[in-house]
Amino acid sequence: MASGDLEVEYKKLVKEISECRQCELYKYRKNPVPGEGPLNTPIMLIGEAPGKQEDETGRPFVGAAGKLLTKLLEEAGIGRKNVYITNVLKCRPPSNRDPKPEEVEACSPYLRQQIKLIKPKMIVCLGRHSAKLIFSWAGIPWTNMKRQHGQVYEGVIEGLKVKIVATYHPAAALYNPQLRKELEEDFLKVIGPLAKQILEGKIETTKRTTLLDFLRGKG
Repeated sequence: MASGDLEVEYKKLVKEISECRQCELYKYRKNPVPGEGPLNTPIMLIGEAPGKQEDETGRPFVGAAGKLLTKLLEEAGIGRKNVYITNVLKCRPPSNRDPKPEEVEACSPYLRQQIKLIKPKMIVCLGRHSAKLIFSWAGIPWTNMKRQHGQVYEGVIEGLKVKIVATYHPAAALYNPQLRKELEEDFLKVIGPLAKQILEGKIETTKRTTLLDFLRGKG
């Protein structure tokens, strides 16, 4: 798809999200939060849902968790400007509660369309709700974050071969030093190096890659 066509289709999607009434969350939102970042990036980060500051600004990850995410991206050598960031839900749940299954189902078509348009080669799942959904779409068994964070998987979503890494949500890491340590290690040791290889065109998504393969330089 030509860049002009891509932008047109993306604007249509943003308009659809802004007019969405598929679940009850539209009644509580100030602004929908579609996502932001370059549409031609091979790296997509997917969180769970907007928070208070995101709802006020219409931008993803701009609160305290967003500042931590930006810091992690910079320290990992990727930079926020080089990735597309969105959430499973495009509207803030009241009191920042967890997404409900029916809300995820209602909002999922928008995320699928974002994946179709952006065509990422790597998806980073921030938090268990994002990971559970993306892993299911890719046909990868999901157990829990403790067991599977920081590992590199490969699956097919919307016909695209994509590398997938799950890690803790930055919001959870803000108040838990151990989770923050593991989140930082995931970004520095796995997410950053893999993303840089993909951004530089040094890696192809052709097979399922384990963490061991990646560390051995076979990813």
